[in-house]
Amino acid sequence: MSDKKLAGQTAIVTGANSGIGEGVAIALGDAGANVVVNYVVNPDAANAVADKIKANGGIAVAIQADVSKEDQVINMFQQTITQFGTVDILVNNAGLQRDAKFHEMTLAQWQFVIDVNLTGQFLCAREAVKEFLRRGIVPERSVACGKIICMSSVHELIPWAGHANYATSKGGIKMLMQTLAQEYGRQKIRVNSICPGAIQTPINKSAWETPEAYNKLMDIIPYDRIGKPEDIGKLAVFLASDDSDYITGASIFIDGGMTVFEGFATGG
Repeated sequence: MSDKKLAGQTAIVTGANSGIGEGVAIALGDAGANVVVNYVVNPDAANAVADKIKANGGIAVAIQADVSKEDQVINMFQQTITQFGTVDILVNNAGLQRDAKFHEMTLAQWQFVIDVNLTGQFLCAREAVKEFLRRGIVPERSVACGKIICMSSVHELIPWAGHANYATSKGGIKMLMQTLAQEYGRQKIRVNSICPGAIQTPINKSAWETPEAYNKLMDIIPYDRIGKPEDIGKLAVFLASDDSDYITGASIFIDGGMTVFEGFATGG
């Protein structure tokens, strides 16, 4: 990318060693940001993402932290500030599923998803806001004091049977994002959500890996293709840049039209 819209800024991308997180991390690096590639397991994959960013002329480092653990989140931010001086952008991407029918769902399945998907976003956003307020606006880097991008889902809007824990976490992310945008708007901290639909990543491999599964998936996507991590990466760069400076408190759906409910195209 020749237009380095994020030059001189530092971004933390949680859960960035694969899938959407990887796509976002690479896109931010290509836009000029220093990128922290956060991971919990598989350091080789995280370092490989960092190496891709470096190969494209960027600066990146992999840092391990479980976003559901307060001490590890604080340590990740401290490491980032020590190495790069500050944090300008947080992409709250880390998330997972533990699916079950609701009447069979265990408390452990429920709690694990809420801990990572929702509490993890709280902990990371809290540390980011603290750093933004400490540093203040640096006009030569951005007109905003800081940018937080929450990775939500179409399932902050669409109920999802068999995935009550996941859908609930995404609904919670929506209200967390909007509340932060409301609370810190006057300090020029922008907070938005990206709400992907079906994206071709390991988390939903069963939905696209066979022709039969892919064709069935297309029944609910009017645009008739599955999304790619790079689609999300491009949107993340826009939301992290000053090009989107008047956007805050917004859930931006990137889903090939899934949320227009194609099942009703022929009258329902």
